Amino acid sequence: MLKSLQIQNFALIDRVELEFAPGFTVLTGETGSGKSILLGALGLIMGDRADFSVIGPNGEKSVSEALFEINTDKYKDWFKIHDLDLAPDVLIRREIHSGGKSRAFINDTPVSLAILKELTGSLFYIHSQYNTVELRSPAYQLQLLDALAELTTDSNQFKKDFTLFSNEKKELLQLKEVYESLLKKSDYDEFQREEIAALQLEKNNFDQLENELQLLARGEEIKELLNQVEHVIQGEGQSLTQLKQLENACKKLQGVHPEISELENRLRSVVLELKDIAADATRITDHQVLDQERTQSLWVKMDEFNRILKKHQLKDQQELLNYYTELQGRNQDLSQMENKIEQMEQELKAKHDELLNRAGILHQSRLKAASTSAGKIVEVLELLKLKGTKLEFQLVERTELTSDGLSNVRLLFSANEGMDLVPIEQAASGGELSRVMLALQKVLSEITSLPTILFDEIDTGVSGEVAEKIGVLLSAMGKQGQLIAITHLPQVAAKGEVHLKVEKVSANGRTQSGVRILNSDERTTEIARLLSGETISEAAMENARTLMR
Repeated sequence: MLKSLQIQNFALIDRVELEFAPGFTVLTGETGSGKSILLGALGLIMGDRADFSVIGPNGEKSVSEALFEINTDKYKDWFKIHDLDLAPDVLIRREIHSGGKSRAFINDTPVSLAILKELTGSLFYIHSQYNTVELRSPAYQLQLLDALAELTTDSNQFKKDFTLFSNEKKELLQLKEVYESLLKKSDYDEFQREEIAALQLEKNNFDQLENELQLLARGEEIKELLNQVEHVIQGEGQSLTQLKQLENACKKLQGVHPEISELENRLRSVVLELKDIAADATRITDHQVLDQERTQSLWVKMDEFNRILKKHQLKDQQELLNYYTELQGRNQDLSQMENKIEQMEQELKAKHDELLNRAGILHQSRLKAASTSAGKIVEVLELLKLKGTKLEFQLVERTELTSDGLSNVRLLFSANEGMDLVPIEQAASGGELSRVMLALQKVLSEITSLPTILFDEIDTGVSGEVAEKIGVLLSAMGKQGQLIAITHLPQVAAKGEVHLKVEKVSANGRTQSGVRILNSDERTTEIARLLSGETISEAAMENARTLMR
């Protein structure tokens, strides 16, 4: 249950500290007194999105802090999972800073809003006027039915699993789109692979082939040069013959001049070297092949190689090899992708069948619970002066899965005996909607055993004896668990065990909102004010005392 609430520097509230008791507590105040501010602070505790405009003038931050008493056995696993200190009293604090930062704490340990909501959602429930309007929504009606049928856990788990399934379907669709795109390119890729494969890059070294082609292409020129070398050296009357003659002449005169012998030796060396050159020229000439067919073949191969290099804007054979490997990888990726798509389709088919089966079971469970739940609500509505009321959860089974399973629900309602059931948004007035919602919450509170419930003007649109009945019902609910009700009705306020009043006061030249607990006499006066307005008559005071008995 909620034990205390402390609010600092929040809108018109400088500082408020409230102690809460078990049972039924009512909260009243004039319009504009600050009840909505109090709700806003409680909303922050519940994990609502921060509105930084509510930070008051006294400092750079606003703080809302609530102390809850919990059953430690029920929550010990949750606190252990989230590595939080467990104690019978749990302090929840929310801070919002003027710099746009929001912080949340559980027992002084910082936590995310998701964790905060998870805890406070099981400790405290705020029913606002918006929820009554929401009753017109089929989605909300299904949530209520699941809660009444105690199927919320199963329904929420189904939603999570269906969301995962839907995400996997989207992933499969995206994969198929990529696959189709690659498949369109695969024919061209295959053509390119075959085109490059025909070059036999692993077998052919195109640098060497280019050198060979150069040799073959200039073969005649090379052979002519070699013949010329041989002719110059060994031909008649050419270099070698003349040098031999000079060598012999030197031999005849080597004894005449001391340096003639040296000249002879040098001439002999030159003669020998020329003979070697001539022999090499002859040998090279003999091995020089003039193969026109080979030359033509190399020209074709080199032209194709250079054309493909240019086509792909590559520089050399190694880059072309790398690109060929990339093309092979694409083909392999396509094959792997095809296998993955097939595997995913099989897995999704199995998951769809499993979800379909679970959805069918969930729908049957809802059908079984619908009549019983509606009957319990009607019993409460009769207590609230709606005799002859009929209410029905109409369920239709769909053929296609959604996050809700296979169930379409409409809440049908008839407030008068003899009138046909129609969708509740067409049949119920504002006061009737309020009573239906209260009846729903009464039945739900018995099922969920929620420690604390706050009703924000659940009695809107009613008066007189109906208001009296609502007050009695709220008082009874307060005996089952802690209940807080914001109300404008004296009949409801009179049934509270504790009465809080929100009021505006002027202090230090500014208007502030405050909350205080009323004593017995103050309660009587406040209820009389609700009965008659600002001018409180003795008759109103007496009526107030009567209501409080």
